[in-house]
Amino acid sequence: MITWSNADKLEAWKKLLSLKGMVSVADELSSSTAVDRISKYSIPMGAGLSYNYAAKEVNEQILKTLSDLAEESQLVEKYQDLLNGSVINTGEKRMVLHQLTRGQLGKDVIADGVNKREFYINEVKRIAEFADQVHSGKIVNEKGEKYTSVCQIGIGGSDLGPRAMYLALENWAKKNNTFKMEAHFISNVDPDDAASVLKSLDISKTIFILVSKSGTTLETLTNESFVKNYIKAAGCDASKHMIAVTSETSPLAHNPAYMKAFYMDDFIGGRYSSTSGVGGAILSLAFGPKVFQEFLDGASEEDKLALNKDILKNPALMDALIGVYERNVQEYPATAILPYSQALSRFPAHLQQLDMESNGKSVNRFGEKIDYVTGPVIFGEPGTNGQHSFYQLLHQGTDILPLQFIAFQENQTGEDVVIEDSTSQKKLCANVVAQIVAFACGKEDADPNKSFAGNRPSSLIYGKSLCPKSLGALLAHYENKVMFQGFVWNINSFDQEGVQLGKKLAKTVLSGNMEGALKAYASLLIK
Repeated sequence: MITWSNADKLEAWKKLLSLKGMVSVADELSSSTAVDRISKYSIPMGAGLSYNYAAKEVNEQILKTLSDLAEESQLVEKYQDLLNGSVINTGEKRMVLHQLTRGQLGKDVIADGVNKREFYINEVKRIAEFADQVHSGKIVNEKGEKYTSVCQIGIGGSDLGPRAMYLALENWAKKNNTFKMEAHFISNVDPDDAASVLKSLDISKTIFILVSKSGTTLETLTNESFVKNYIKAAGCDASKHMIAVTSETSPLAHNPAYMKAFYMDDFIGGRYSSTSGVGGAILSLAFGPKVFQEFLDGASEEDKLALNKDILKNPALMDALIGVYERNVQEYPATAILPYSQALSRFPAHLQQLDMESNGKSVNRFGEKIDYVTGPVIFGEPGTNGQHSFYQLLHQGTDILPLQFIAFQENQTGEDVVIEDSTSQKKLCANVVAQIVAFACGKEDADPNKSFAGNRPSSLIYGKSLCPKSLGALLAHYENKVMFQGFVWNINSFDQEGVQLGKKLAKTVLSGNMEGALKAYASLLIK
């Protein structure tokens, strides 16, 4: 039987709190057993990736207590309950089914008389058929010309995830001859965003994807109108240039203003929607349906691993539990995501929403105030750029911030140059290795300004190369990590009431019916 309790009511939690500061990463990685530790503290992930936590502040006692916490919290059982279609999103009284978009790992889930797995499979097929017809020239514009580019109009989860995934695979697709169409994105309601993108496009050969589950998102509909003005000015028919990704109950569904509509449902949260039609339409048009299916397959591999109750064989669960230890026991306020791959340039931005919108909560699943901290601040940039930006604070600042490195043995294009007896890729990987050890071990110096305290914990996710399958596995790893942490903290990781108040007040400002501080601030900006 599944029970939901606040973390501080659990025996394993109380024991975990007593284990603060037990491990010196500097000592562990400077000792004669460092090589064995680095080999031992590693877990295979899906699609050829591995998760290494040797530079984390854990030992066998802490790992045993984390395992006890996972068992007492029923983390895997709660994941299985989610997969079986239980109402996990208590705030909105909904099931949570994003894992079902990429594989059947639980019981058949029936909602409104529909088998949801079959529904998601059918949508992938519909998207694939549409993309193939666009690529083959069976679907053309008003002049009988092939479409050459695609542009997604959306915000939040309708933009961050798909944009990050597209950028992650763009060079790979070009190298592997699966690149079909240039993709672009319009998200910000700032008109300069839309104008800048639209001026770079051949409107007559562009398909625009309007993404809004409700069909009422203000920023997205505003940008749609902006785009339609450009389409009209180009002498084109908007209904020949726009498709929609939405729910079947939205005003965008079955609407002749769009040449096609693909469907998702309320059981897929925006920040978890990259493996639904939200990511599927643009990735299938940009790279082909086969690439999108490989992406789904990689995510499914990682989802299966997340069902293992042994934390030593479950990378997402281990990552989640160590993160809980760092946040609640070591009291670290933030985590840096550091991909040493330019292809993952927008991946940290996606993880900001995924993690902070999911676990930035101060009440439990039942609306009761909790007495412990929850989700950390997430930030990051690709290496080596970040090394010349914020690493100074990470190395010598007053706060210790855990780090998560992501790196690959090979680059995506195969292009490189040898300078001073090493390739650029080798230099990139050398920097990862150096940073992990520098953060962990530090360096003593007679000059305090040149002294590094060390004991900055980090983990490493690594693999041979970044491809559709490994990207899918990487995405699912973080989605499942966030889910497990939410379960530990007994919060609802699947609603986002925190983004609603500002939206409502903005509508009040636009209505003109305002007073007090709203009116005073509005007078400064709105003319």
